[in-house]
Amino acid sequence: MNKRARTSIDRAVVDLWKREVGELSTRNFTHRLGASEDLVLRLDIYRKLKQHRGCVNTVSFNADGDILVSGSDDKRVILWNWETGQVKLSFESDHTNNVFQAKIMPYSDDRSIVTCAADGQVRHAQILESGQVETSLLGKHQGRAHKLAIEPGSPHIFYTCGEDGLVQHFDLRSGTGTELFTCVPIDDRRNYMPVIRLNAIAIDPRNPNLFAVAGLAFSEQSELLVSYNDEFIYLFTRDMGLGANPVPSSPMSIGSDASEIGGDYHSAGSSSAMDADEKVAPQAYKGHRNCETVKGVNFLGPKCEYVVSGSDCGRIFIWRKKGGELIRVMEADKDVVNCIESHPHTMVLASSGIDNDIKMWTPKALERAVLPKNIEQVLADRTHWFAFGDDDGDSDYFYDDVIFTMILDEDE
Repeated sequence: MNKRARTSIDRAVVDLWKREVGELSTRNFTHRLGASEDLVLRLDIYRKLKQHRGCVNTVSFNADGDILVSGSDDKRVILWNWETGQVKLSFESDHTNNVFQAKIMPYSDDRSIVTCAADGQVRHAQILESGQVETSLLGKHQGRAHKLAIEPGSPHIFYTCGEDGLVQHFDLRSGTGTELFTCVPIDDRRNYMPVIRLNAIAIDPRNPNLFAVAGLAFSEQSELLVSYNDEFIYLFTRDMGLGANPVPSSPMSIGSDASEIGGDYHSAGSSSAMDADEKVAPQAYKGHRNCETVKGVNFLGPKCEYVVSGSDCGRIFIWRKKGGELIRVMEADKDVVNCIESHPHTMVLASSGIDNDIKMWTPKALERAVLPKNIEQVLADRTHWFAFGDDDGDSDYFYDDVIFTMILDEDE
């Protein structure tokens, strides 16, 4: 047993003793246990959910964590009891093309589901008492709509973004959408693009009036996790004094233009400005491959202690958030892993991608995993990982290298 493993076990024993004598609350004990690296190193496939007849583009838990909702190229939406593997409900989404996102609205008794898809449509599905499903069209994007984001704690409000550069606000009580803004190039170098194609949107859980659009996720500490095409993953914090460009020591230089990142996020979220020479480079997470499709990037752990991402190589990568050390590489799909979703309360992961099934991961392995012996060589030789287009020149997915943030007026 190595030193890190012994330290982890010793800490768990001490925490257990503190809980028993009242020095550690049950809540804090649960959080510390849930963040244990030992659990991360024991993650293994618990079950494969097989029912879709196409690529699974979205997986998402309900608020309680007992139901998983998925959407696929087969245009169906499925609600799963992921622990038993049973299908609770499967229905036609009424989209005319691949379903890209499906989420259960909170405080709706798991009967209200919003979806967006490659047809650009934004739809609402309501599960009736009889078990029948009624769907309605709420709005539309001119082009594919990849992601939507639900306002934290709201059963009514959510946002969508699309490849038309448009961000829309929806309120299920009115049944219609409101166009907020369209992202257009502000740099002469981008004049060949009439709009900035948007592939993802995320809302700050601590401030529902702040959201960001690109390939990213917000942590419970309002940190912004950003996934770049043909590049690394970076963690931005509010106290970094982000400016127009990253500091010279940052490796943010391959296939991305971050000129809009710092200015917008700093003005939207930072409480104080810092001098240019005081800026801190964002934490980078390296090793995965992000070229072919839009990758989901996420946090893992009760207090977002880890960063997790899919990869074009069919693996799942997990890093420590603090320090960026890679600690797990898990074989998942035969091809690309696009979606990674963490359970809201415990160390459970759901993953999906080009394969037609969904993998559920729980810490059930008897032995702790170790990194592949050649992992350093793989990370060092990055030249074969990245390309700026596929063989047919398709570059539809190469537009999530720009991030915009926006604060809504709380009175609106």
